Amino acid sequence: MSELFDAVDALVASRAPLPPAGERKRLRQAHGLTLDEVAAALKVRRATVSGWESSKKPTEPRGPEREAYARLLNRLAELYPAPVPTQEPTAAPVPTPEPAAAPVPAPEPAAVSVPAVLAGAPAPVEQAPPAGPVPEDADVQAAPTAAAPRPERSARSTPTSRRPAARKAAPAGAATGGTDPRFENGPLAVVDVDPDGQALAYCPGGLVLDVPARSLPALVDWTLGEAKLGQPKLSGPGKDADPLIVLTEAALERYGLPAALTDEERLAGRIPEGHKVVKQLARAQWKLTKRGLGPWARIYRPATGAERACVQLCIPSWHALDSRHWGDADRLPPAELARLLGVYAARVMTPRGSTAVTGLELMTALHPPTRASEPDTDGKRHSEHNPGSLGKDPVDCAPCEAPDGHPLLADLPRFHVRGPAEKLFEEAYDWARPMTDDECRHRHLVGIDVNMAFAAGANGLVVGLGAPTRVKNPAFDPKLPGSWLVDLSHVDLSRVKAGKDKWAELDGSLLPSPFTPNGEHPQGPAWYATPTVAYAVELGYEVRPIEAYVRYDNGRYLDAWYHRLRDAYLATMADLGVHADMAPADFLAAMDGYRQRDPQLAIVVSAIKATVKGGLGKLRERPRGEGWRPGEPWRALSRPTWRPDIRAAVISRTRVNLHRKIVKHAAFTGQYPVAILSDCVVYAADGTSPLDFLPYRDGKPLPGGFKLGVNPGLVKHEGTQTVLWGEEVRERCDAPDLNLARYIKDGTVTDTDNGE
Repeated sequence: MSELFDAVDALVASRAPLPPAGERKRLRQAHGLTLDEVAAALKVRRATVSGWESSKKPTEPRGPEREAYARLLNRLAELYPAPVPTQEPTAAPVPTPEPAAAPVPAPEPAAVSVPAVLAGAPAPVEQAPPAGPVPEDADVQAAPTAAAPRPERSARSTPTSRRPAARKAAPAGAATGGTDPRFENGPLAVVDVDPDGQALAYCPGGLVLDVPARSLPALVDWTLGEAKLGQPKLSGPGKDADPLIVLTEAALERYGLPAALTDEERLAGRIPEGHKVVKQLARAQWKLTKRGLGPWARIYRPATGAERACVQLCIPSWHALDSRHWGDADRLPPAELARLLGVYAARVMTPRGSTAVTGLELMTALHPPTRASEPDTDGKRHSEHNPGSLGKDPVDCAPCEAPDGHPLLADLPRFHVRGPAEKLFEEAYDWARPMTDDECRHRHLVGIDVNMAFAAGANGLVVGLGAPTRVKNPAFDPKLPGSWLVDLSHVDLSRVKAGKDKWAELDGSLLPSPFTPNGEHPQGPAWYATPTVAYAVELGYEVRPIEAYVRYDNGRYLDAWYHRLRDAYLATMADLGVHADMAPADFLAAMDGYRQRDPQLAIVVSAIKATVKGGLGKLRERPRGEGWRPGEPWRALSRPTWRPDIRAAVISRTRVNLHRKIVKHAAFTGQYPVAILSDCVVYAADGTSPLDFLPYRDGKPLPGGFKLGVNPGLVKHEGTQTVLWGEEVRERCDAPDLNLARYIKDGTVTDTDNGE
């Protein structure tokens, strides 16, 4: 009889009633499921599921697929019941105070076994607690997170439907729109087109909006008028961030734009001004900035008073998202890309271009150049300089701070090469030496890397805010930012102060000089930034500058920038299971494979790091084509944020910080580095772990030395190779001083630039 009952049940299930096609689609999207996910669970093709949901000629599933599909829809209908239409009252009710709208929580899904696709249902989670060499022109405490937030479709912008939009609780690492009602849908949206031709805007936090716009000008109007996208200002005198719209390839086709740029367009960084879409924008009285309609574009109308009308576009298929920093973000589905960019926007800021551009824009957003004055006698306020900022006008650098080709150097002979006494040359370390016989008896080479080294170098650093003042024969002041011409060749690294009035005897031949990027000992007077000269004094030696360009108007301009990026980095690492309070062994274990726990959040970490280095690099941006010739100004010089002195000071302090730890380590252990590249240091050791040579006692590190941890300035394990590997590589390359720190991570010897 049981077989007969099973047959009857199967017969009934084969004719199970299904909701209309539109309701099928609504239920799928309410749970954030893609067509591919449903198709994989039911073991059918994507096109089959799309046909079941077609609004024109829906097809009907048959056999076992119909039974499974009906069960899926029934389970989803329990989670997301159809809205009950409200009836219009026949008489006007007595007015009563309207309570504030509360967010509608997503119902907690019941446990199901079939289909498995429902297992990805998001559940509300606790919010993570708050966590406490640079290229010149680089354009450059929670459990591991769950899957990306599932989007919920909202009919906010569809006149024929008024279903309330209920934002689901976002998993750790997902950004939400915050409390500002103007930007309740978040800082950005990824616009895509579904198989039925409907444009959808995927927002951070899982919300999906219908987009009625059928042209790019209409999309801009919709973004500014209905989408409720944007981000509140980061500083009192600042400006709100413009909404960011990311266009997928399907959206590009919808709005008449090419899916990819030609080689000529890629080199120009834009599509031609005669393109039909550019003309559409002009007819609608929208303007483009000088960089035109390219991978990152700003579409605006001139501001009227305090009101701004500007939308930023990001086009991933035009290589807007550099793979060195954003990985494969440009290939993510729209909802996942919205989540990734939303996390970055919430923790850093809404992207304004490359990570380098965004890093520089973040400095300005945190220290706007102007502010409103106090009311005058007529009660009017005026724009005035904002103290602590770089102002709105550029300042000239000192001649020694100017890169080659700068207008200040126009009178130099054409092929003149400036030496250390003419040019400030503060750069990151690139130093290595042959291993000693004792080091060769060790089995391994272990690399350690300083977390967010350049960000840590910016923390608390006093930098110049205004123009330099030239001073002859000055007394050195370690608190005064500037560039100093001084002879440091008398500093002997074999005898230095390793603490207050405590001299240490070291093997100076095994140490790099702290005063040059290549570690070579200086041979005479040279230009140095303040932190470098101050370190010479700290080591116990007198300094007598010959000349200086100092900045009496100064301040800790980068502090807020550092704190913003530090908090973003720590919060994202915490989401990946790496916390700031871990014991050394637990930290090393947590770092092992952390990127695989949530690849999207790992991309955010990479982008945050690139924002630090790229932003600092932009402070001394070099000419980028533009038909430039040596001696002529280039575009970047017109920015108040073109400040090579600030970049030099950060790099100087970062290099000095690293050397100080190396000296402390050598004085205590007798161990010396074999190679240094930027913020990576390599030591010979018998074991494979940093704990095999770092002097921890009772879980506590050497004071002032290297400390394992996730915070900026602390170190992590970069990689381990054998000593035999190192010797073989140097012999194969016929370079006894080959910098092994460059290849210690995975042992692969390559010249490829990974953007780090």
